[in-house]
Amino acid sequence: MNIIIGSDHGGFELKEICRKIMETLKDCHATDAGTFSEDSMDYPQVAHKVAEAVSKGEFERGILICGTGIGMSVVANRYSGVRACLCHNLFTARLSREHNDANILVMGGRVIGKGIAIEMVELFLRTPFEGGRHELRLSQIETF
Repeated sequence: MNIIIGSDHGGFELKEICRKIMETLKDCHATDAGTFSEDSMDYPQVAHKVAEAVSKGEFERGILICGTGIGMSVVANRYSGVRACLCHNLFTARLSREHNDANILVMGGRVIGKGIAIEMVELFLRTPFEGGRHELRLSQIETF
C-alpha cells in the first residue's frame, strides 16, 4: 500500500514517529510530503499536496497531522474523492474506514499521544471498508 504522509510544524514530531512505524509494516510504503522540521510553516501547503495526490489516485491513502487536525481536515476535504477523517481514538479511526471508507487519516499532534497515534495508523491502514449500507451514504456525498 502506498501512503503519503504530511504535517505542519505542530504535527512534525508525531509525523516522524508515524512515518518510522509505517516503514516497519509489511507491504506499506510511505512517502513524506513534508514538512521536514519544526520551523513554522503554513499547514495548507502540505494539506494540498497530500489531498491532491490522494484525489488523483497517486496514493491509496494519506495521513495528515497538524496541531489539532482541524485545519488539515478542512483543506483535504475540499478535494474530489477525498474523505479525510479527523480521528481522536481507536474507535473513530476504525469507523472512519469501516463506515466512511476514509482515505486520509487526520490527527492532531498536540491532541493525540504517540502511543495511541501509532495504534490508530496501524488500524487505519489494515481496516477494510464494510460497504453495504455505507456505500449508499457515500454516494450521497458525491452528488453535491
